[in-house]
Amino acid sequence: MVASMEPIAPQTDSQELRSAYQRVRKTSELICEPLFIEDYGVQTMPDVSPPKWHLAHVSWFFETFLLKPYGEDYREFHPEYVRLFNSYYEQVGVYHPRSQRGLLSRPTVEEIDAYRAHVDAAMLQLIDSGRAEADTRIRERLLTGLHHEQQHQELLLTDIKHILGMNPLRPAYRECDLPEGMAQPLTFIRVTGGLKKLGAEEHGFAFDNERPRHDIWQSPFRIAARPISNGEYIDFIEDGGYQRPELWLADGWAAIKAGQFHGPLYWENRDGQWWHYTLGGMQPVDPHAPVAHVNYFEADAYASWAGKRLPTEAEWETAAENLPVEGNLRSSGYLQPLAPDTIATGLSKMYGDVWEWTQSAYGPYPGYRQAGGALGEYNGKFMCGQYVLKGGSCVTPADHIRRTYRNFLYPADQWQFSGFRLAEDL
Repeated sequence: MVASMEPIAPQTDSQELRSAYQRVRKTSELICEPLFIEDYGVQTMPDVSPPKWHLAHVSWFFETFLLKPYGEDYREFHPEYVRLFNSYYEQVGVYHPRSQRGLLSRPTVEEIDAYRAHVDAAMLQLIDSGRAEADTRIRERLLTGLHHEQQHQELLLTDIKHILGMNPLRPAYRECDLPEGMAQPLTFIRVTGGLKKLGAEEHGFAFDNERPRHDIWQSPFRIAARPISNGEYIDFIEDGGYQRPELWLADGWAAIKAGQFHGPLYWENRDGQWWHYTLGGMQPVDPHAPVAHVNYFEADAYASWAGKRLPTEAEWETAAENLPVEGNLRSSGYLQPLAPDTIATGLSKMYGDVWEWTQSAYGPYPGYRQAGGALGEYNGKFMCGQYVLKGGSCVTPADHIRRTYRNFLYPADQWQFSGFRLAEDL
């Protein structure tokens, strides 16, 4: 099943803005519908936030950056929410520690639902007033808020998977029958070099870290036609991949020795057969589906073992230049990377299934200037010590992802749906 949707664009019509707002807000609530009340407050590690915190934080975003500065006679829902649901914006004020979000038994889920309704009523009043249509500043903040909530919808699903996957009962988020796929040979596609453009154009929505668009000189290269599969990764494991220090970056090998990871997250070997936890519960590992929940160290070690390397961010973006934004994204409904259903003759699975690690450090593009004010903290201050991932995953909204989108994670992170494809020099 293929999902392809038009992205949320800089609409100028109030009715279109209202419709987009209601659709995005409703989707967050639909994602949480399969949960039991006990699931809403669990935090399994500092990177995971409780589902109810996500629902409140995205409302805090609209309240803080739109309703307080632009809403007429707006009254905040609760004076302490500005502290409880601020994620990391230092210029907004103090905030509750990220690692302690799971300690917040109050406010209740019911109270957070009321908070969302309070914010929604005020936001729809602001949109219906025509001010969002007429004022560029309000419209741009509204669009940023919608894309911000879509980011948290993806985080909701990855965090819910960690919350349920760390439970010894391995409960399913919801039942889902996955389609059978097929093996696809690993081939490499030649991509020509030359003067290329990297980053988002000025028109249309993009986050600030995708700009400014700039020229780069790209040498020709070859890139794998598809991501590395589970079966290929099992070959790496069985060849002693996690016992061979020569394959690993120093920090990765130190993490292995410290017991921080020993294979893809959620994998278990049962009597010689690999199983893994999915949002549909425990399932045998499909050897033909893309490997997921591997970190940068694992992707790099596999590339060394295979005699290849990871692509750069510019190479990935160049290879995807003329490809449609479609694939196994969230709207396909599977919420799990899938094996190919046909034998592709060119590049495949560039969008959806797994976020693909690149070897590029996450940093500013030439000419980048961080925006002023608290919203300038959205991306810029994280441009240190992380790597860029491209293409979206099986839980990414189809109307949110684009070729220039820059996800970024620390090299040891596994809980996202992260995989990789290989590249090589000509």
